[in-house]
Amino acid sequence: MKVALVVDDEPMIRRQVAETLADYGFDEIVEAENGADAVNVAEIKKPLLIVMDVSMPVMDGITAAEKIGKKMEVPIVLLTACADAETVERARLAGVMNYVLKPFRNEQVYASVDLAIHQFVDLSTLRDEVGKLNDALETRKMVDRAKATLIKQGMSEPEAYRKMQKIAMDKRKSLKEVAEAILLMEG
Repeated sequence: MKVALVVDDEPMIRRQVAETLADYGFDEIVEAENGADAVNVAEIKKPLLIVMDVSMPVMDGITAAEKIGKKMEVPIVLLTACADAETVERARLAGVMNYVLKPFRNEQVYASVDLAIHQFVDLSTLRDEVGKLNDALETRKMVDRAKATLIKQGMSEPEAYRKMQKIAMDKRKSLKEVAEAILLMEG
C-alpha cells in the first residue's frame, strides 16, 4: 500500500494536497497538523512521501524533517510561504527534496512530488551502489592482506590466491570469509 503523509495546520490545505496525492496514485493519505505529530505518524505509518508545511505550531516542518530523516529515508516536500535563503538552506540541510511556495496550484504540488520521488529513487540507488562498492573494496583489501600472509609462508601470489579460492569452494564460503579466517589465524 502506498502511503503519503500530509502535514499542515490548515485543514483546507491538507485536503487540497491529499486530493493531489490521491490523483498521483497514493492509496492512503494520512494527515497531521503539526511537526511533532508528523514525526509520530511517520514512525507508525512509514509513508513513501511526506508533504509538510514549514510554519506550524508545536514543531516546525524543517525540524520535523530532520527528526524524521534520522529515523527513516523518505522524500519530503515542503510547503511554505517563506522563500528566504536561510529557510531554504535549513530545508536543504534537513534532507528536503523539494519546495513549493504558497499559494500553490495542484499542478505545482504534483510536479514537486514527482521530482522528489524520482530524486529519492536515484539517490537511494546511488547509496546502494556506493555501499556495494565500499564492501567490494573492503573485501579486496582483506583478500590482499590474507594473500600477503600466505606469501610470507612461502607461497607465490598466484598460489596464495588459488589456495584461498579452493578453500572458499571446498568450504562453500566467500573469499571474504576465507580471508577473515586466515587473518584471524595469523593474529
